[in-house]
Amino acid sequence: MSKRFRKITGNVLFGIVIVVILFYLAFPFYWAISSSLKTETQLQMTPATLIPLHPIEKSFFPTLNNYQAILSNPRFIQGFINSLITAVCTTGISLLLGSFAGFAIGKLRFRGKTASMYAILAMTMFPQVTVLSGLYAAITQLQLSAIPGMILSYLIFTLPFTAWVLSAFFRELPSSLMQAAEVDGATPFQTFYKILLPLASPALVTTGLLSFIAAWNEYLFALTFTSIEPSARTVPVVISLFTGEVMRQEPFGEIMAGTVLVTLPLIVLVLIFQNRIIDGLTAGAVKG
Repeated sequence: MSKRFRKITGNVLFGIVIVVILFYLAFPFYWAISSSLKTETQLQMTPATLIPLHPIEKSFFPTLNNYQAILSNPRFIQGFINSLITAVCTTGISLLLGSFAGFAIGKLRFRGKTASMYAILAMTMFPQVTVLSGLYAAITQLQLSAIPGMILSYLIFTLPFTAWVLSAFFRELPSSLMQAAEVDGATPFQTFYKILLPLASPALVTTGLLSFIAAWNEYLFALTFTSIEPSARTVPVVISLFTGEVMRQEPFGEIMAGTVLVTLPLIVLVLIFQNRIIDGLTAGAVKG
């Protein structure tokens, strides 16, 4: 077997693997879009169709009724607003506190630094369900409403992650920058927010987006904390509680339409900040 043949075979197999992975990742989202464009009758057709087809004529026949029903549903709109408030506040607080912690761990020397790093890393390993009951009891004891309670709860997971990632990024920045700023009379805080923080913008965008996605998609805490305050339900909880117009009817088309609408903001954010995200993910990969 020649070297050229082995190379061609390897490229073909690699291409097949890539196509399979892309199909595996993209097909669920395609199926959600296709289902959201179908009526209830089309959803009940057997065998199921990959595209919306007319039940009789078998021609392409999409509908936007599910989206109209979703956008006219006040519970969905309120849930969307609640999710936006919760995710934005969680992301902002995580970046604010995480950037300070990342700078301190990555660039400053203080007693207990190693222990702090291990503590931060350990906090990212706890499953959500193990701390849910304790958090719910604490939030209830503090008499906080659902949205502030969710924001504080989400910080338990987003803040350690943000601090850990940013500390690695700050550690890679040249120490000569701090030394030069110190010679010019800058304090550590001035060095942080005037010099190092602008350089850390790719890492801030990356960690901020991941924190936003985590808070936006979170379901377990939101379902628990809003159980006695339905008006504060976030959009994943609202979608999961959709009911049909008659008993035992599952509004699958509306659920899929809501899923597509909820996913769109994340896609838009990724498209807007894609260059920053790539810079943040590859920062520190190459030295010299």
